[in-house]
Amino acid sequence: MGASELAAFAALFAEESRAAMVLALLDGRAWTAGELARHARVAPSTATEHLGKLVAGGVLTEERQGRHRYVRLAGPGMAHLVEELAGLAGPGADAAPRSLAAASAGRAMARGRTCYDHLAGRLGIAVTDALTARGLLRQDTGFALTEQGLAWFAGLGIPLAPKGRRPLARACLDWTERRPHLAGLAGAALCAHALDSGWCVRIGSERAVKVTPAGERALRRELGIEADAVR
Repeated sequence: MGASELAAFAALFAEESRAAMVLALLDGRAWTAGELARHARVAPSTATEHLGKLVAGGVLTEERQGRHRYVRLAGPGMAHLVEELAGLAGPGADAAPRSLAAASAGRAMARGRTCYDHLAGRLGIAVTDALTARGLLRQDTGFALTEQGLAWFAGLGIPLAPKGRRPLARACLDWTERRPHLAGLAGAALCAHALDSGWCVRIGSERAVKVTPAGERALRRELGIEADAVR
């Protein structure tokens, strides 16, 4: 990739409406153009134009079911890039919430959320720190599960089957905590287990998740995480 190609790719994120759409797609779902238009508060025709650029640039992929068109992020690697960019960008000078509802949603997202398909926010950091403290995850030379970590996942019945070239463990910069949380196959599998087993539930229309009472007990039992750390 040369300088002109890099500049063209970076420009895809340099428009606020496109950035809003890309951030919304971090929930891992496929969205319609109409849903993204409403989310970004732009006309449907404007959203369609933006999405065309994002698809052509390789940021998004599209799927068609009948007359409906859906788009999603082009894989975990792209989700990782978007989250990293959000973390590097910081909250900005105009980040103060404009309403009580926005403030509440912001607090929920900071407490715990999904980043594409893994856990983020204070919850994601607490899990990552606990895995590291117990010798299940190494961070000294990049993220890597230890033998004890592999056994811990196996003991919980969490599969870690390879999928393509996606790494087993990967650091992802958390945009609210400004520290890395666990991503990769292990992060995705742990998040899926937390949701499927009822440790966490999704709340609201954003990516926020909340730890249930059963989840608080499980996190304390399995990782020594106190309830206050995830509330």
